[in-house]
Amino acid sequence: METRKQQLLRRHRRGKRLFMLAALLVLAALDWFGSWNSLPVLLVLAWIAHEAWFADHLFYSPREDYRYDFPESARSMPGELREGRLRLNTASLAESADTLILDVEIHSTWLGRWLDPHVLIRDAQYRDRQDFERGLRGRRYLNLSGLLPALRDGRLQLSGRFCRLLPEVRLHAFANPDYAARRVMVIAPHADDAELAAFGLYSRCAHACIVTLTQGEIEARNYRRMGLDKASAARLKGRLRSWSSLAVPLWGGVPATQCVQLGYYCMQLAPMAAEPDKAFASLESGDADIRSVRRFNPLTLPGDRDGVPSWNNLVGDLAALLERCRPEVVVLPHPELDPHPDHVQASRALVEAVERSGWRPGVQLLYANHLYDNDRWPMGPAGNGVPLPPRLEPLPADGLWSPLLSESARMDKAQALAMQHDLQGPLPFRRRLRRMIQWLLAGRRWPEFGQDEFFRKAVRRHELFWVRSTSDRGPRAH
Repeated sequence: METRKQQLLRRHRRGKRLFMLAALLVLAALDWFGSWNSLPVLLVLAWIAHEAWFADHLFYSPREDYRYDFPESARSMPGELREGRLRLNTASLAESADTLILDVEIHSTWLGRWLDPHVLIRDAQYRDRQDFERGLRGRRYLNLSGLLPALRDGRLQLSGRFCRLLPEVRLHAFANPDYAARRVMVIAPHADDAELAAFGLYSRCAHACIVTLTQGEIEARNYRRMGLDKASAARLKGRLRSWSSLAVPLWGGVPATQCVQLGYYCMQLAPMAAEPDKAFASLESGDADIRSVRRFNPLTLPGDRDGVPSWNNLVGDLAALLERCRPEVVVLPHPELDPHPDHVQASRALVEAVERSGWRPGVQLLYANHLYDNDRWPMGPAGNGVPLPPRLEPLPADGLWSPLLSESARMDKAQALAMQHDLQGPLPFRRRLRRMIQWLLAGRRWPEFGQDEFFRKAVRRHELFWVRSTSDRGPRAH
């Protein structure tokens, strides 16, 4: 079944092809009737312009407002930007307010239609940059987490580059406990999801376990270059990524004895959920026994009895892990925000596992490694802050927690990503050429520690989680 994001991407590409065909016909007509004799040059220039300014996958208008609802527990207060300084009455702002989100309207300048508009946030010791869509005109949400002292002292300065900020603003403040001090279980649909979303969190945990649901074996084209057939390449990729899911967390202080690889097959969780008793083999390797990558697991699970890749086995495995680890906090993909089919089903599997096990974690921390509408979020260079993602319809009114990562933690996170086999492949030639064009014409920059786009998107000043308390039915963590 085609996912919503695949539908949007297909519609985007179809519209782009129709536009390019119409433009080609117009250029050909001008060349023929106007005797320009320059059609090849015009085509090359048009392609360069496309790669520089129109290649982003943006499935909404940048002139629309982002829309968020926040829970009643969030402290909200009006303020204003005056001569570049943020003015707020912070007397009622608690010292425990660790996550600060500024609601501000931003308008792009004419240069901001060609160069990425961004907001510079600074005080005497701190400098951040948060980027937005070209041509934007609407409400956006800046992340000021970690800047409470500067905010209280009136030292915080905000300025727009290739955009301007309207003076009326509203601050939303959230107070959270340090969830890293609790028993944490990170649910990763694929190897690297835990590192992308929560390396900074789990590397500070005294009690963390990481559960990876799938081998992530499909799309193994790079491995076929070694002379392997499709099935063998997928099998090798699955083994390598499964090994990464157990070994890489050690870099963040989580030993392999606290990591589990369940070994189900990539892009098969949704079909499994639809037919819980049925086995679903790998789409590319053809394997149908999840025990092939479980031999390094530190414990025996219900699915080890028959190795069947079924939904019932997946839920049984998660239920057994909940009973064994008894996490107070579970970290997993946001079911309404992250569109990857395996990520969506991870949330459903947890719900069923909680019902089967009887152990109810007190808090869910929800993350998004993918979006429906914008493939570049968080936008802008690596190392900067993480504003709230584009959202045109409000999500459930969950709280927010956005812990700050130190410079050394960001470097460790970058190296953890560099150890992931799926993020090590070389960029295709066209993508490398596109980056060069965007570097020259659009001023974009990419980090030195990795070529994959996730090195730019995930190695940031903040990590961002939506905080969702579980219901009170059944036993739960406190």
